[in-house]
Amino acid sequence: MRIKFKNKYFIGIGVAALMLLMDFVYFFGENSIGGGRWFLSGIIVALTVGWSQFWMDFFAEQARQKEIEAKFLEFVRALVGTVRSGISIPQALKQTADKDYGALTKYTKKLAYQLEWGIPLHDSLLTFSKDTGNSVIKRSISIVLEAEKSGGDMEEVLESVTESVVQVKKMKAERKAGTYSQTVQGYIVYFIFIGIMLLLQIKLFPTLEGMSSGMQGLQGMGMLGGGVFGEGEGADLDSVFFALLMIQGLFAGIMIGKFSEGTIKQGLIHSLALVTIAAILVTTVKGGI
Repeated sequence: MRIKFKNKYFIGIGVAALMLLMDFVYFFGENSIGGGRWFLSGIIVALTVGWSQFWMDFFAEQARQKEIEAKFLEFVRALVGTVRSGISIPQALKQTADKDYGALTKYTKKLAYQLEWGIPLHDSLLTFSKDTGNSVIKRSISIVLEAEKSGGDMEEVLESVTESVVQVKKMKAERKAGTYSQTVQGYIVYFIFIGIMLLLQIKLFPTLEGMSSGMQGLQGMGMLGGGVFGEGEGADLDSVFFALLMIQGLFAGIMIGKFSEGTIKQGLIHSLALVTIAAILVTTVKGGI
């Protein structure tokens, strides 16, 4: 799946830079609006706006690839029907490419034009598979090309390719349907984890710290012996818990994506979403890390 840098991305980057500038002007420092409470949240929101267009294009490309796979199945079925009538493969491809196949149309048209210009079938099909950038199409075309080299029955091969594409689509749909509840559960569990961490930092630890201070006062008046409370330097638990949230979000997202979609790339998208949401929630509720 390929996503190239586009000029429109400069708009999002420019808006993000403007938001960062405003964040520093209005929310940086103790004398700023909110006493600096919203500064880190502003940075995270600005960065999210900066890369949101890349993210949207990624999902748009995903949807386009799914449409290409569906239309490729339609294209191969039409090709099989044309080949059965006794027409050669190049001629059948030219005739079949005249129909509308949605997102696949420009690639089928290019394939037909290449064949008309006298480019060999092998090279034309290779170009077709590379241009689409779809793994299912690449695998199917490689099977067809191998059959062409070995002199196999092309009609039979195309029918096998059609059946293979149908099975792949069915397996993907079944896996997605079967893992949907686990994906939702993964997000719910992570949000519960965020809630627990915030509850500990905002409610429980301040209460324990107050109790510890009271006990230290009693100890100072000689009412308690020993030195359990207040000894040594306390750990920066806020930073520790924030790091735990980021690590948990990273690996939870990878697990969700790998389990539901079968690729680590999809998992990284889930990780990015979880980590971003967690960072915004924590910095907004606490006013910092």
